[in-house]
Amino acid sequence: MFSFATKTSNPNTKLGWNDRLGYGMGNFGMAWVNGMMSAFLMKYLTDVSLVDAGVVSAIIAISKLFDGVSDLIMGRIVDNTHSKLGKARVWLIRMCIPLAVSTVLLFSIPSSMTGMVNYVYVFILYNLVNAVFYTAMFVPYNSLISLSTTDSYEHGMLGNISMIFQTIANICMNTFFMKIVVSVSGAAEPYMVEAQKGWTIATIIVGIIIVVSALICVCGTMERTGAQAEDGGKPVDDVPTGQALKSLFSNRYWISMIFAMFVIFFIIVMYSAGAIYYCADVLGNYELYTPVNNALSIAQFATMFFTPFFMKKFGKHMTYMVGLVGMGIGFLGTGFAGTNVALLIICNALKGIGLGAAGGMAFGMVADTLEYGEWKDGFKVVGMGNAAISAAQKLGLGIGQVVLGWVLDFGGYSGEAAVQSDSAKAAISFIYNWLPVGMIVVTFIIMLTYRLDKELPKIQKELKERHK
Repeated sequence: MFSFATKTSNPNTKLGWNDRLGYGMGNFGMAWVNGMMSAFLMKYLTDVSLVDAGVVSAIIAISKLFDGVSDLIMGRIVDNTHSKLGKARVWLIRMCIPLAVSTVLLFSIPSSMTGMVNYVYVFILYNLVNAVFYTAMFVPYNSLISLSTTDSYEHGMLGNISMIFQTIANICMNTFFMKIVVSVSGAAEPYMVEAQKGWTIATIIVGIIIVVSALICVCGTMERTGAQAEDGGKPVDDVPTGQALKSLFSNRYWISMIFAMFVIFFIIVMYSAGAIYYCADVLGNYELYTPVNNALSIAQFATMFFTPFFMKKFGKHMTYMVGLVGMGIGFLGTGFAGTNVALLIICNALKGIGLGAAGGMAFGMVADTLEYGEWKDGFKVVGMGNAAISAAQKLGLGIGQVVLGWVLDFGGYSGEAAVQSDSAKAAISFIYNWLPVGMIVVTFIIMLTYRLDKELPKIQKELKERHK
């Protein structure tokens, strides 16, 4: 198969920019799905398909039961995969088309479909997208960080590059998606029943992006470590599922990072989906969503070009903690900004700076925790260890949407109302501004106990001695 990855099989190698950019492209496609599920799905279901917000929340809550199980299953599948392309990349090829098709179907609910049939359709498609096909791509994708190289700096660099491409996807989505929906459908606004044709066409374009991005990622990466190392190098031991789970849940650093990942994606729902409601119903103009959220995404994008330098000088953990502080200040700022659009944009830029620093480090930090686990237990659980990233992301997005729906329902939000009540606006403000602040404070306290940056050089030195 055609490949433009760096032609070296050394598991300790420093990666070239072709590998880094190839890896980042994998998340560019999946980020569109991630963004649509977190930012648009609830609003689409409540205002275009006219599904009750409380019912949508219940569907998502029930679906979370499948998510955790599917992530662990996929992680185990990755660990046991044997193919010419290795453990992970083969799944990107196998699952990109199913993910694209199911995403189109989820955002193409026929107007004639009402009542219980509508709810069943949403339940089935939501789980196919989220618990099956997205999982079957995202778990292998995250495993590629550990499978590409054992170098700790490259772990951080790949995580940062992945977030850069995710942010580029978010900027493109914020800027163009709604415009496509409106222009194709001819509706006055995207959140109208008449806009359904536009949603279908726009999502088909997203599906094409998913497939092309996955293929570029496969061609631009190489698996150099693990049981399926392409150079026939030293394999990672296969271990029983119970032993693998015991290793992970006795790894305190891994547990801390999984919680931190959950919080990041929970907050993403609050500022992305919350922003749509805030702009449309509090500020009274849905078109403000583009400049408000792009302020965050552009600031995040710019910040992640500098985080590798901070990471090299101060370490992943310190960069991550500074990012949490920046995010917290940004959310506090928007809470006090009210309807001042200029101040909202400035505070969202602060959120973006914080998210760029924290989010850019998180994926690399998870890969480091797996190195710690191998040092501690004598084997590395790559697939299942990275499956938890997918689980944390989807639980964060899913529970975030559940909380979003419940709070909106409690506040009396109605998708058919021309103007929302004061209680509904207060509920939107709580979601968009104050709830994320509390989550950030809890995460900051937990991450004060993270010491792996200081321990890792000694750990990796001992691991290299073992592998000789």
